[in-house]
Amino acid sequence: MFAPGSTLWLMRHELRLSWRGLTERRGRGRGRFRTLWLSAILPLILLVTAGLPLSFALRRVQISVSPISVAIAAVIAVALFTLMLSQTLSAAVDALYERADLDLLFSSPLKPRRVLTVRFLAVAVNVFTLVGLITTPVLLPIAVTGHPAWLALEPVLFSVSLAATGAGLMIASGLFRLIGPRRTRTLGQVLAAVTGAAAFLLGQAYNILGRQQAGSIWAVIAKRIADPSFHAPPGLDWPLRAMLGQPLPLLGVIAVGVGVFLLANQLLGARFAADAAAAAGVGTGGGRARAAGRARFSASAFRATFTKEMRLIARDPALISQVLLRVLYIIPLGIVILRQAGTAQALALPGGAGALSLIAGQITGSLAWITISAEDAPDLLSCAPTPTRTLRQAKLLAAILPVAILLVPLLVPLTVMAPLPGVAAALGCAGSMGMTAALNVWWQRPAKRSDFRRARQASWFVTLMELLLGIVIAVATGMIAAGQFGWALIPAVLALVGVLLLSRSDAQVAQALRAAS
Repeated sequence: MFAPGSTLWLMRHELRLSWRGLTERRGRGRGRFRTLWLSAILPLILLVTAGLPLSFALRRVQISVSPISVAIAAVIAVALFTLMLSQTLSAAVDALYERADLDLLFSSPLKPRRVLTVRFLAVAVNVFTLVGLITTPVLLPIAVTGHPAWLALEPVLFSVSLAATGAGLMIASGLFRLIGPRRTRTLGQVLAAVTGAAAFLLGQAYNILGRQQAGSIWAVIAKRIADPSFHAPPGLDWPLRAMLGQPLPLLGVIAVGVGVFLLANQLLGARFAADAAAAAGVGTGGGRARAAGRARFSASAFRATFTKEMRLIARDPALISQVLLRVLYIIPLGIVILRQAGTAQALALPGGAGALSLIAGQITGSLAWITISAEDAPDLLSCAPTPTRTLRQAKLLAAILPVAILLVPLLVPLTVMAPLPGVAAALGCAGSMGMTAALNVWWQRPAKRSDFRRARQASWFVTLMELLLGIVIAVATGMIAAGQFGWALIPAVLALVGVLLLSRSDAQVAQALRAAS
């Protein structure tokens, strides 16, 4: 059944590599067992908490094919397709940029067409796995208690994953030629972050637009759809009908998904092989030759170190996607704060100011880990004729400055409109950013930049202290913004004591680094 070189053998190999990559992101050793237990327990939790209650609640419910239900199903299908597309884009770039094993596979007796087909199909399976892991334990009890046709949702979702995989692979191949593999990889992770945050921003429409305006928009949309004169575009009801198990729409949706996947498989054969060969040589040879021709030296070690760290931050796609995701979460928070600042009853300002300081500290912590702990040439810097304090200050500035630039457009108008909450938010953000930066200096652990995805699991103590002290500082910030200066002293003093207890001298930091190396 799994004869070497067969399709099933290749598929098992691809899925095994995908599982290994997932567990390594969670950390080696215990991280793999945690991922395994989570994959086993999550369906059981969903079965008990969602599947069984919904099966009894929906036992006698029949979903009609109405304009409202058709629109909801279409929106859900588009949202899932977009989310899967972003995941496919990242997965395709990983296959091209990180693994770089297609040259080896193409030089083997295996047929290149079979290798590519299996790899593309493995991407689709991986994209579908998370959605299927969530939906299957919910659908099974519902199907058993009276709606067996609703199980058609699973092949519909897999068809969507096939279509998203085909589209994502074609887009990735095109972007590879337009902007190169490095920027394509960055764009894929940024798109995944934006797509994941889009649902959050949509859910915050009432806060962003205002409750009255957002409510009127949804009311107008619902009224327009419910109007008898409204005619949906042809085929818009097929996703809903397919989810309800109607044979012809179900076959149509499956045919579309399989067709897009096969089209991508047919078009990207030779092109994908060429892209893989190009990705294997990224960042070597000519790039270094060009760089050598225009080498320039900075006026000071501080400036050179700062410039180097900023360039490395800009080149890290995982870091960019994580920071961008948190920045997108700041958008509705900032809009709420500014709207409240212009009203007589600014009830949300204290909580918003505290939350802003907490998010600022978390972003600074990610950047500080990159600049402090993930240094690729620590021996070279230690031998440099420059004081360690100067290099450290340059690294900390590289971690703090981007966050400060993001906060200025929000804090300046807030301070003008509401001076006390604005000053409190600025002080809280400064304190939280300084705290996380200091912790990353005092408790730094040498690591590789490629380990950024599991950095927080490796340095769990620093992560926990950042979170706890960040919450305490956020509470103090909120109390100051509310004018409760006496009560604000308690969390402020607690945060200060915590920072002092966790502080280390330069000699202690150096000793800890020698012990870790």
